[in-house]
Amino acid sequence: MRIFSAIIAAALLLAISARAEPVKLRIGWSDVPSSLTPILDQKPELAPHLGKSYALEPIHFGGTAPMITALATGDLDVSEMAFGSFGLAIQNARLNDLRVIADEMQDGVPGHLSIPYVVLKDGPVKTVADMKGRVAATNVIGSGTDIGMRTLLRKHGLEDKRDYSEIEISYFSMKDALKQGKTVLDPELQAISRPLFYLRDAMGVTAILFRVARAPFIAKNRAALVDYLEDETRALHWYLDPKNHAEAVAIAAKFNKNDPAHYDRWLFTKEDIYRDPDNRPNLAALQENLKTQKAAGFLAIDIEVANFADTSLVEDAAKRLK
Repeated sequence: MRIFSAIIAAALLLAISARAEPVKLRIGWSDVPSSLTPILDQKPELAPHLGKSYALEPIHFGGTAPMITALATGDLDVSEMAFGSFGLAIQNARLNDLRVIADEMQDGVPGHLSIPYVVLKDGPVKTVADMKGRVAATNVIGSGTDIGMRTLLRKHGLEDKRDYSEIEISYFSMKDALKQGKTVLDPELQAISRPLFYLRDAMGVTAILFRVARAPFIAKNRAALVDYLEDETRALHWYLDPKNHAEAVAIAAKFNKNDPAHYDRWLFTKEDIYRDPDNRPNLAALQENLKTQKAAGFLAIDIEVANFADTSLVEDAAKRLK
C-alpha cells in the first residue's frame, strides 16, 4: 500500500512539474526594431512573465513568405505576416486555421512615416507619368510594397510589361542600381533620391506587419500567449516613451551592431512607421489591403478577415496594463 501511495505521489509531482514548465513560443521575426521579440529580454523588468509562464525562441527569417512554410509544417508557433503573405497563406498553403492575434506596424497612419518610392534627385523622372518606358525595381514581386507600386502606377494608367518594366533587386543592391539609372524604388537612400510617391498614396493605411498563430496552438496555449503579449505591450509602451528614447535607440543599435546615430532621429518617434501602442491589429485596413491585392492579380479568392482573427488575446493583455 505504501509503495502504491509513493507511486501516486511521484506521478503527481511529475505532473505538477510538467505544468510548471514555461511554454516554449517559437516566434518568427524578420528584423529589429520592427519586431521587439528578440530584444524583449534586454529589459527584464518589462517582461515579468518571460522564463516563467513562457520561454521565447525567436527564429529569424529573411521575410514573411518563408514563415508560411514554417507555420504549415508546425516549425513555428507565432509568425510575422504582411497582408500579401497573409492572403497567400490562406489561398495557397490553405492555412484556414490562421488567426491574426496582434499588430506590429502600420503604414499610412496620418502623422507617421509612409514608405517612399524614390527616384534620382536630378534624374529624368519628374512625375509618375515619366515612368512610361522605364524600369521599376521591387524587392520581391508580389510583396506588399510591390503591390502598392503597381496600384499607384495603374491609377496613372501605367501597366507592368505594357508601359514599364519591373525587376527584382534586393534592398542591399538598390543603391548602386539607382545610381546607374536602373531602378526607381529605394526607401532608404534619401541622400541621392527624392520621393516620387508614397505607399499611402496607393493603399491608404496598410497592414505592413502583424502577428499570426494557428487556432489549435492558441487554444492550447492561450494563457502563455496572453502573458507574452502583456510583456511585449508593456515593453512597447516603454520603447515609445520619449523619455526612454536614448536607451531604446542604444538597445536596437547594439542588437544590430550598428551606430546609434543611424536610429536616433527617427526610431520610435513620429518619423517612424506607426505602431499601435496596445498591439491591436487594424483589421479594417487589412480587409482593404486584401481587396487591393486581389485587384492587382496576386490573390484569386475573397477573404473575410473577421473569420481569420482572434484579437481577444491582445485585448486581455492590454486590460492588465490599464
